[in-house]
Amino acid sequence: MAAPRIAVVGHVEHVTLGRVEGIPRPGDILHLREARFLAGGGGGLAFAQLCRSDAEIHLFTALGRDEAARAVEARIRVAPGRVHVHAAVRAVDHPRVVIFVDAEGRRTIVVTESPLQPAATDPLPWSILADCDAVYFTGADPESLRLARAARRLVVTARRSAALRAAAVAPDVILGSVADPRENAALDTYDPRPGALVLTDGPRPVRVFRREGAAQIDAPPAPDRVVGDYGAGDSFAGALTFFLAHGLSVEEGCRRAGPYGAAVLRGIDPSETQTALIAP
Repeated sequence: MAAPRIAVVGHVEHVTLGRVEGIPRPGDILHLREARFLAGGGGGLAFAQLCRSDAEIHLFTALGRDEAARAVEARIRVAPGRVHVHAAVRAVDHPRVVIFVDAEGRRTIVVTESPLQPAATDPLPWSILADCDAVYFTGADPESLRLARAARRLVVTARRSAALRAAAVAPDVILGSVADPRENAALDTYDPRPGALVLTDGPRPVRVFRREGAAQIDAPPAPDRVVGDYGAGDSFAGALTFFLAHGLSVEEGCRRAGPYGAAVLRGIDPSETQTALIAP
């Protein structure tokens, strides 16, 4: 198969990430160690994972007009010719995010504002989506979700259930997490129903729910020590979208995507621990 065309629709955040001894209590002063900047968020990290492939990648996002936006834009405009960034500009400061990673590898996220999301009314080349082999949607605009449905395969994060209800489209996959109450709704709560509901569950098997039944996909072994868990789910989402773009079943796509989510657990910075996507 020729290299697929894949798009990500969603936010990219200005993230400052570092280690702390523990989660803060009232009155605490924390020292953020090993601090670094990355272009993160659900859209940014899935996009970064997909950039570690030979696919043609399109990112549809929105940026502010300040120094933080310029830093994010400089980070995401990579591999010209194969990776294309389509960014609307908002006359606001770009949201900033601070992430604390504790000694157990667990992350706590503090955000300044809601993410900036692209909309179908933005003058972006939305017609590209109809020619994509797969789209990963973590946006918020229902009309852009309807445009994304024109792709051959569509994966939508369960966190965007409001956009799903308003758009009234049936994705091929809705992807969520058992541990997150914003993402673990049952299959029959979605109308129209997706082709499959995929729920990750940390080191436990991935659950795939369809109208005709459910399946479990064994998760890859976790590292002996989890250094950081930020970005594991987003990296899994990017990898799953990649394998669906290659025509694999949802179940096989989950099996192959698992190691890409697990790889991120070996460090606190997913931009350093994501691994190259290999076509099936």
